[in-house]
Amino acid sequence: MNLHIHNTLTNKKELFEPCSSDKSVNMYVCGPTVYSEPHIGNARAALTGDLFFRILKELFETVTYIRNLTDVDDKIIDQSIKTGIAINELTENVADVYQSNMLELNMLKPTYEPKVTDNINNIISTIEKILINKSAYISEKHVVFDTQSFEEYGCLSKKISSDLIDGARIKPESFKRNPKDFVLWKPSDNDEHGWKSPWGYGRPGWHIECTSMIKSIIGNDSTLDIHGGGNDLIFPHHENEIAQGSCCSSSKFCNYWFHNGIVLVNKKKMSKSLGNVILVTDIIKKYNPITIRIALMSTHYRQPLNWTDETIINAKNIHEKLLRTLDKATEVDEKKDNNFLKLLCDDMNTPVAIQYLIKQCKLARDDINELCMLKYNSNLLGIVSEIKTIKLNDKEKQIIESLIKKRELARKNKDFTEADSIRDQLTALNVELEDGSAGVSWKIKR
Repeated sequence: MNLHIHNTLTNKKELFEPCSSDKSVNMYVCGPTVYSEPHIGNARAALTGDLFFRILKELFETVTYIRNLTDVDDKIIDQSIKTGIAINELTENVADVYQSNMLELNMLKPTYEPKVTDNINNIISTIEKILINKSAYISEKHVVFDTQSFEEYGCLSKKISSDLIDGARIKPESFKRNPKDFVLWKPSDNDEHGWKSPWGYGRPGWHIECTSMIKSIIGNDSTLDIHGGGNDLIFPHHENEIAQGSCCSSSKFCNYWFHNGIVLVNKKKMSKSLGNVILVTDIIKKYNPITIRIALMSTHYRQPLNWTDETIINAKNIHEKLLRTLDKATEVDEKKDNNFLKLLCDDMNTPVAIQYLIKQCKLARDDINELCMLKYNSNLLGIVSEIKTIKLNDKEKQIIESLIKKRELARKNKDFTEADSIRDQLTALNVELEDGSAGVSWKIKR
């Protein structure tokens, strides 16, 4: 089956053809800068990469998925000064929260998850290659990329020369020959955020970090198959990655680019000033992580996602419908559904795929074949965790059954306040009660 991706580089939906002839694929998706806890916008970017990873694994024998953590940045220094938390402690704590959040949202672990601080030597080596190729210059203890040395600069963003200057929002700096030029290495006066280099004590610029980490994993003269990230990264970050990657190597930097839209909250951008930033940690406390995952894929990845109360309610209803149907699927095997996979292979059309699942739920009630395919499809999207029987020990069962007997006695004595209080205790233990003519039955909710 063929995969088609809307390639930002050409602004067309194209048939995906990997560089390698041995049925292997490599993909890089920009991860977060770890200075503050992840919000649902970060989660959507990670989900887009995760879904492409899952689809690619269905189509190719070997898939290398790289998602980085940026732990060197001006924002990190500012946050460290503001909070009084040491840089290493700050970045490690935020990285741990991010990784934990992504696992809770049922993201697959990337093949590699490199940190900038672990790749300083690789970054220095990449900069040296660019200097040797005369695509950068040294000025006032800075190493600066010379954009005029790369004729294709602007190929991704489709910006003309004047737009490139405005878009970068760069103030004229004395060490630059051209306002469009950008920093590969800069001097640092922060001991926690600097390293020795041939150009003095300093730290890397943002853009060179990703280029270098990609090359260190796939090989300097290899081409990356797919690169992704939020559409706010197209310029200048990804534009600059192409320039650097092309000028440190004999090969094309990357063949296919995808970019996901931003997340709006009630049609407004998330911002601290508006107080509408939704942290993943907070929303996971309110809703099932799989429900959140479904909500994040309710709009096509290339479009903005408007997050509202209705978004999460609709996702919750879909999730519950799937669970009710798949309760019958514990003893059946998955069966590949080529029609469903074909939908996802059309530039990952998740809204249409979800509607397909809703219809399939109805068919699966009476058709074991559809039930087997529904199980496959749901697991492919990562929207139904593996259904497991929850086993309780004898003491836990005794506590639950004792509470149920007390509730029954309270109801018999018409002490409904006490009965409701006990039911709340059982709910807190994830016990679901079913009152019937034959008495009370119970089970543990997933």
